[in-house]
Amino acid sequence: MNFYESLYQQLATMGQERWADQLRMDLSEALLLERYGKLAGWLSALQSLPETRPSRISLHGTVTIGSHNDLGHVNREELVAQLQAFHPWRKGPYNFFGIEIDTEWRSDWKWERLLPHIKPLAGRKVLDVGCGNGYHGWRMLGVGADFVLGIEPFLLSVMQFQVMQRYLCDPHHHVIPIGIEDLPTNLACFDSVFSMGVLYHRRSPLDHLFELKGCLRPGGELILETLIVEGDQKTIFMPQGRYAKMRNIWFLPSIAAMTLWLQRCGFTEIACVDATRTSREEQRSTEWMHFESLADFLDSDDAAKTIEGHPAPLRAIFTATRP
Repeated sequence: MNFYESLYQQLATMGQERWADQLRMDLSEALLLERYGKLAGWLSALQSLPETRPSRISLHGTVTIGSHNDLGHVNREELVAQLQAFHPWRKGPYNFFGIEIDTEWRSDWKWERLLPHIKPLAGRKVLDVGCGNGYHGWRMLGVGADFVLGIEPFLLSVMQFQVMQRYLCDPHHHVIPIGIEDLPTNLACFDSVFSMGVLYHRRSPLDHLFELKGCLRPGGELILETLIVEGDQKTIFMPQGRYAKMRNIWFLPSIAAMTLWLQRCGFTEIACVDATRTSREEQRSTEWMHFESLADFLDSDDAAKTIEGHPAPLRAIFTATRP
C-alpha cells in the first residue's frame, strides 16, 4: 500500500520536509492496519477491481472516468457489487466506466454555486478540510489547481477516493486519513483552504477558524461553507439536543455573526457569496446511500423545520483572505 510517495515528494518541494517525514510514520501501512479494523477488507475490495485503463477522463462538469467499453468482458452487475463494498457513497456524483454512482449529496450543485465567487484555482496549492471522498478535489484539478490535499478522518471516504485514484493515477491530488487537529501548526503554505460542512461539528468554531487561517499563506483565500440561521450579529443557535437527527452539532451562526467571527480571527475581504436552503433533491437517499437522509430529518408537515422543530438546514458560503 504505497499511496502517498508522490505526496511526500510534493510536500518536500513546498518546504515541508519535516511534515512529510512525520506523515511517513503516521500513514505507514502497519500503523493504519492496526488503527482501522476494516482497512484490510477495503484494501482487498480495492485490489479486486478490474485491471483496466480509462479511455477518457473528465473533471469538468462531472467526474467521469472511462466508459463502459473499457470494461471488456467485466460483468457490470459484479462491478456494481464491488463498488457497493464501499457503501455509503455520500459525495459525488461519479460516472465510473458508465456506472452512475448517484451519491447522497449532489456535491456538483454546491461546486457550481461557489465557483464563480472564489479566486481562480489555476496554479494554486489547495487544502480541502473534511473533504469526504475527494469529489471537490477532483473538480479543483479540473479548473487547474496545481496541487490538492484533502484531509478526512473517516477512512471509508479515503478508500472511496482510492477507488477513483486507482484509475486516475493523479500525483497532484491526495486524501489522507487525518483531521485538522493533526496538522502542524501555522503551515502557512496553501493558496486556498476549503472547509465545507465542518464548522458546525467543532466545539470551538473560533479555534477552527484560527486553524484554517494558520494553513493559509499571507494573501491566501479561505472558502468556508456552514449551516447558518437567520438573524442579526447577536444570533447564534446552539441546539439543546440533536439537530436534524445529528448529535454533533454545536453552533449555527447568522451571516452577520459568522462575518464577525471571521473579522475577530483576523480575516479580511470577508463576503457571504451564497445562502441556499438545502433541498430534498440535493441531499437524499439513493441506491448508493440507502440510509436515512434529508427527507427523514425534516418535519413531515413543515419542511421549514427539522424533525426536532429547529429551522431547516440553511447553508452559506463565505470567502475571506488571510492578510
